Amino acid sequence: MNQTRIDTPTGAVEAELVRPDGPGPWPGVVVVHDVMGLNDDVRNITRTIAEAGYLAVTPRLFDGSGPRCLVGMFRDFNRGQGMTFDRITAAREFLKGQTDCTGRIGVVGFCIGGGFALATATDGFDASAPFYGNLPKDMNEALRGSCPVVGSYGRRDPSLMGAGDKLSKALSHNDVPHDVKTYPGVGHGFANHWNAGPMTPLLRVTGFGFQQQAADDAWRRVFEFFHTYLKA
Repeated sequence: MNQTRIDTPTGAVEAELVRPDGPGPWPGVVVVHDVMGLNDDVRNITRTIAEAGYLAVTPRLFDGSGPRCLVGMFRDFNRGQGMTFDRITAAREFLKGQTDCTGRIGVVGFCIGGGFALATATDGFDASAPFYGNLPKDMNEALRGSCPVVGSYGRRDPSLMGAGDKLSKALSHNDVPHDVKTYPGVGHGFANHWNAGPMTPLLRVTGFGFQQQAADDAWRRVFEFFHTYLKA
């Protein structure tokens, strides 16, 4: 794993870049982190994606920490524009500019990052993989012209009740190739190793947190989907 910096309209930002072993070129994947930021969990996910044969990069989407950063990220999502979108776009173009990238780029996101993975699915990516991603307003319109989508949700997620079914319906409406699955018995964050300090046990009781079986199956589906739309 290598730290790098990516030029954006508001200045250079820190990013984690991981290359697969062996000779390239490889398709690329932009990883969009959640509200926990660019932490060890996301770094491990970036490494897992690279081990599957993708040039993976995770840009830092907000500077510093605290409520103001999170508010800005959610504000950008609701407006459909702003610094967060600029950094995701810059990360995609950064990958395309690498000599060992094929030029086909996917995007993976978690929680609000999954929302951005959906929100950018109509903007130059070749495949999108939202994990329990927030849904855009007026989905039928927002997903018109979307790249193929492989989405993963938890049935016990109190913040996104029925989101997987709604997303699948909107993608079908727009004739977008997709694989959207809602996992029974799991909630929000089932593919993330969140560390919320003393609040972690409470999150698990309320349905949040990592679930190995669902996470393994979701990643299997994502990589099969990416093989079709990024590697083929």
